[in-house]
Amino acid sequence: MEENMDESQSQKGCKECCERCVGSLPWASLIATILLYMGVALFCGCGHEALSGTVTILQNYFEVIRAPGQTLDVFTIIDILKYIIYGLAAGFFVFGVLLLVEGFFTTGAIRDLYGEFKITACGRCLTAFLMFLAYLFFLVWLGVTAFTSLPVFMYFNVWSMCQNSSTLPEGTNLCLDLRQFGAVTISVDKRLCTGSEKFVKMCESNELDLTFHLFVCALAGAGAAVIAMVHFLMALAANWGYLKDASRMQKYEDIKSKEEQELHDIHSTRSKERLNAYT
Repeated sequence: MEENMDESQSQKGCKECCERCVGSLPWASLIATILLYMGVALFCGCGHEALSGTVTILQNYFEVIRAPGQTLDVFTIIDILKYIIYGLAAGFFVFGVLLLVEGFFTTGAIRDLYGEFKITACGRCLTAFLMFLAYLFFLVWLGVTAFTSLPVFMYFNVWSMCQNSSTLPEGTNLCLDLRQFGAVTISVDKRLCTGSEKFVKMCESNELDLTFHLFVCALAGAGAAVIAMVHFLMALAANWGYLKDASRMQKYEDIKSKEEQELHDIHSTRSKERLNAYT
C-alpha cells in the first residue's frame, strides 16, 4: 500500500511539474519566433539563389558584361542586395532571440509577479521598446515584400512569353528589352526576341524556371515574416497590458500591507497603554 501511494504521489508530482513547465512557456512568442525564422530563412535562401540565377541569365543569354572599375551596374546592385540579405539573416536571428527571451521574462513576471515592482517596471520598459522595434520592422518587411514582388512580376512576364511563343502568328516577334527593366543604360541595346535561338534556349533551360520559382518562394518568405511581425505586435501589446495590470496590483498589495501594518501597530500600542493603565 505504501509503495502504491508513493508511486501515485510521484506520478502526480511529475504531472504537476510538466503542467507547470508547459503553462509557463510563452506560446504566442514561441510560435511567432518560429514563423519569423522560417520566413527569414526562406526569403534569404531563395532570394540569394534567385539573384545568382539572374546573374547567370544576364550573362549567358543577354550577354551583359560586368562594367570595369567601380561603375554602378546591375551586377553591383545584385551584390549589394546579397549583402543586405546577409544582414537581414543575422539581424533578425538576434531580434527573434530577444523577443523570445522577453516572452519568457514577461510570462514569469505575470504568473509569479516576483514581489518586486522594479522588475515589473523594467519589463514594461523592455516590452514597450521591443514593441516599437517590432512595428518598425513590420514596416520594413512590408517594403521588402513589395520590392520582392517586382522581380516576380518581371519573371512572370518572361515565363508567359516563353509559354505563348509557340502560339504567336507567323512573322510576329516579341522582344525582351533590358532597358525597360532598368538593367542597362538607355544607350545599350540588349534585347532578346522570340524568334532568336538564344530565346529558345533560355526558355528550355532550367535557369529561368528555377529562378522564377525561387523569387516566388522568397516572396512567400517575406509575407511570412510580415505575419510574424503582426503576431509579435499582438503578443507584445498583450504582455504590456498584463504587466501594467500586474504593476498596479503590486502597488495595491504594497499599500494594503502598509495599512495592515499600521493598524497592527496602532492596536499593539493601544493594548500596551491599556495594560499600563491597569497596572
